[in-house]
Amino acid sequence: MNFDVKYFISAFPDLLKYINYTIAMAVTSTLIGFVLASVLALIRIFNIKGLSQIVNIFISFFRSTPLLVQLFIFYYGLPQIIKPLKDISPLTAMIVGLSLCGSAYMAEVIRGAITSIDKGQLEASLSVGMTYIQAFRRIIYPQAIRVAIPGIGNIFVDLLKSSSLAFVLGLTEILARAQMSAASSFKVMESYLSLAIIYWIIVEIFNFLQRIIEKKLSKAY
Repeated sequence: MNFDVKYFISAFPDLLKYINYTIAMAVTSTLIGFVLASVLALIRIFNIKGLSQIVNIFISFFRSTPLLVQLFIFYYGLPQIIKPLKDISPLTAMIVGLSLCGSAYMAEVIRGAITSIDKGQLEASLSVGMTYIQAFRRIIYPQAIRVAIPGIGNIFVDLLKSSSLAFVLGLTEILARAQMSAASSFKVMESYLSLAIIYWIIVEIFNFLQRIIEKKLSKAY
């Protein structure tokens, strides 16, 4: 069969109707994961007794196991043990799963960024009367975030692409729609190529925005 250009072009409007799920899952999970990762990173840096060991296990688990397995455990496994989770929606399960997985990776990125800042800056901050919290909030953390942005950006892209796993939980998002279109029309190449281009465009738009943010934060340096 020849490549159907007309069907290929018509597939874009149909797939774009479901792009809101993909964007919502990626952005929301990145924001939640970032907040959680910041806390995890600080716990590891300050080596808080008891909590530090738990955080190490958390990060090790989510970085060492496939996201798909994590989603199955959370969506299909935990509701058998924890009854209130029985009514959780696929969208909520995906956001929670992506947030937890993303936070494990972002925690290491943020920790590395914080430790890259010269310790003399923290000592200088404390010497002028700042508390540890004030020093981190005003001096250390803003510089660390500038360093961490490329790594966090890569994790966002990974979460964006990983959101395609939502179809295994029964959520009809952009990949699930492409699969249904390919199965019903037998236009496999046209359906999946249009899907790939949409993902490509979204990632390139984000890369453009990331470069703007990096440039803006690097002005002082």
